[in-house]
Order: sequence, then structure tokens, then C-alpha cells
Amino acid sequence: MKLTWSNFSLDFSKRTYIMGILNVTPDSFSEGGTYFDKSLAVKRAYEMAGEGADIIDIGGESTRPGSEPVSLEEELRRTLPVIEAIAKTIKIPISIDTYKAEVAKKALDAGASMVNDISGMRFDPEMPKVVAEYKVPVVIMHIKGNPKTMQKEPVYEALIPEIMDYLRMSIRLAVKFGIAEDKIVIDPGIGFGKTFDHNLEIIKNLREFTLLEKPLLIGPSRKAFIGKILDDAPASERLEGTAAAVAISILNGANIIRVHDVKEMKKVALVADAVKRGKVK
Repeated sequence: MKLTWSNFSLDFSKRTYIMGILNVTPDSFSEGGTYFDKSLAVKRAYEMAGEGADIIDIGGESTRPGSEPVSLEEELRRTLPVIEAIAKTIKIPISIDTYKAEVAKKALDAGASMVNDISGMRFDPEMPKVVAEYKVPVVIMHIKGNPKTMQKEPVYEALIPEIMDYLRMSIRLAVKFGIAEDKIVIDPGIGFGKTFDHNLEIIKNLREFTLLEKPLLIGPSRKAFIGKILDDAPASERLEGTAAAVAISILNGANIIRVHDVKEMKKVALVADAVKRGKVK
């Protein structure tokens, strides 16, 4: 299985790929406003590339549980200057983390080459059109509710089948609007409308999502369920827990891991891949 577009190619038969998280927001759940300053965000982008990131995922709106949406103008103000500053010199794909079609369009014009939509292209009906027009890959994620309400006692009759059905519908939506089948990546949405037990069940049964025959992305990095396991550890103290979740996810079929700690998780992925594939790259 490969993801090929523009000047980029990710061959998932060879290894797991690393998506580095760059939140240019004042209220990220894990980083606060560390990279809200453009110069610090640009510096971090180059650091992640040097640490082994294969994709840099830039987001301008916090989607932590309970968060309020930001305006289109504010999201553009936060993300576009960073994308423009790195797009011409950085050698890896830049992903725009947004559910707004206009943000995606302007980010792609500015140099991004991939879209990561937490809503599975459900929040903005124009999103599939934009992705199809630009012929770029899209990550379609499962979410139950919206960021403000998603963690208020989410309930499922059958967790994995319901998430699978949601993703299938988003895949059909994408194809209907002309997005190529081989440009679609799926994400079960750890922490997005899931309880503690739901998150564990998803990771334990992650291989079931490979039945959809799409590259599989997962983002457990520093999530609250890890903190709960580790005696309510804050986000800054969830590195080892994240490493465990990442290693298990890779062994259970993940092709892309979305993480904050690129340098450390790159090493975790190398070891997990060696165990999974029985060889060193």
C-alpha cells in the first residue's frame, strides 16, 4: 500500500511514518500556547523535520474536549504565515489540520499538500470539493459530536462497528466528489467522543480497521486516557505512556502515528517496525 502525490511517496510496506503535531494555538491541551508565536512555530517545524518527521500537521484551532471554535479569519491568521514560511524549503509534506474548506483551500494555495479533517469531511460540505480539486491526500477521522460536546458521556451500542460505518460513509462521500481511493487515509479518532475504555478498545482492536483497506493513522499522543493510567499524570509527563500506545498501535496495524514527541517516537517506531517486520530497515 502506497500514498503517492505531487513529489511525495509514502510506502507503507516498508515502515511506519511519523506525522509531527504543530499546534499554532494559544490553548492546545498538551502544549498550551508554546508555538502560538510564528517564529517559534517555524523553528519547531524544522526541528521536527530534523528529528525524523515524515509529515508536519499544522493546526490553528484547538479541538481539545470542551473547546470553542475559532473564526475562519483567526484560523487563517494563525496557520498561513507558518505554512508560507516553511513550504518552499522544507522537504516533507505539510498537512493542514482543519475541518473548514476555506482554510484547507488557502493552506493548500500557501504550500500545504495534505488535509487532516477531524470530522471526516462532515462539518463543512465544501471540504470534499476542495480536496478533490487539489488532488491531495485527506485524513478522514471519526468523531462523535463536536469538540465542545464530544466527551459528555459518549455512548455506543457497538464501538468498532459504528466507527467503521462512519469511516465507510466518509470514504463513499470522498469518492462521490472525485477524491481518488488511493488518496484517503482513515483515523478512528482516539479521544474524540470516546471514553477511557473506548480508547483502550480501539487500540486493542485496531487491526479491524485494516479491513477498510486504507492507510491507518492513529493519534494517541499525550491523550487523557494515558494520563489516567499514569496516576493522573499531566500531558507533559505522558511520554512513556505515549510510547507504549504507539508501539502497540504499530503492531496492531497503524501506518502513520500522529505525535508531539517526534524524536522519541521515531525510535519507538523503528523498534516496533523491526519486531513487526522481522527486519531492520
